[in-house]
Amino acid sequence: MSFVTALSRQLKMTKTNQINLDKKINKLLEVVSDLRDPINGCPWDLKQTHLSLIPYVLEEAYEVAHAIREDNPKELKEELGDLLLQIILHAQIAKEKNLFDMGDIIDIITEKLIRRHPHVFQKKETVSIQEVEYSWEKIKNKERPLNNSKTPISDRLKLKIRPQPSTKAALIISNKASKNGFEWEKSDQIWDKLYEELDELRDALKADQASKAEAEIGDVLFTLINLARWHKLSIEEGLAKTNKRFLERLNYIEENIEGELHSQSKKNLEKFWELAKINLKH
Repeated sequence: MSFVTALSRQLKMTKTNQINLDKKINKLLEVVSDLRDPINGCPWDLKQTHLSLIPYVLEEAYEVAHAIREDNPKELKEELGDLLLQIILHAQIAKEKNLFDMGDIIDIITEKLIRRHPHVFQKKETVSIQEVEYSWEKIKNKERPLNNSKTPISDRLKLKIRPQPSTKAALIISNKASKNGFEWEKSDQIWDKLYEELDELRDALKADQASKAEAEIGDVLFTLINLARWHKLSIEEGLAKTNKRFLERLNYIEENIEGELHSQSKKNLEKFWELAKINLKH
């Protein structure tokens, strides 16, 4: 087989695969459109709005993250499909209101990726990860300029953290602040700050000052997140591992005790907790 023949076959296969993919995407778009059909559609799907779907978008995103952590390709494939469904549902709702459709979503992200990667699509040059991150932020700032703002860093951070959970927002704030020189000189200073915040939390709790204690526990968590950032540790991954470990130990206890959990003495539960740690080796 000649090189030209082989290349021709490869191009033909690529084109066939693309046609099949287009058909599958169009089929999914049609199914979602049918689910939202005002006459013959599904009552649940018809009831949904952008706002009502927020919990499902977040849930599916976490399910994807879980499948990745579990290194489960079969589960990941299914959960990515569930997440894609949420995107298409939002696109369909917007289309019905003549706001935008799936094509517009694809166009805007395609244009954004090309615009924010000039080293790939324009200059064709090799750059470091640090240079890519710097360029990305510079381009983003040009896209959304804050004209005449005396506080551009904090203004942009306020916009960026609005949709984020508090722990993620704290990390975003800390990373940005550190890149602009607002950083500890050594990790011992973070430890000192952590002990200081823990003392203030304990004092607030002892004084039965709920509002102050809530603020202080926020300071403790913010400092812990900075400690993790300093040592390049993931708070999210660390807590996910702790949750998994705790549930495995709890499962061990439930399997080995006689009767239900709530009927056990504290001493008995502590004994099985230690056994779980030994037998599960964590």
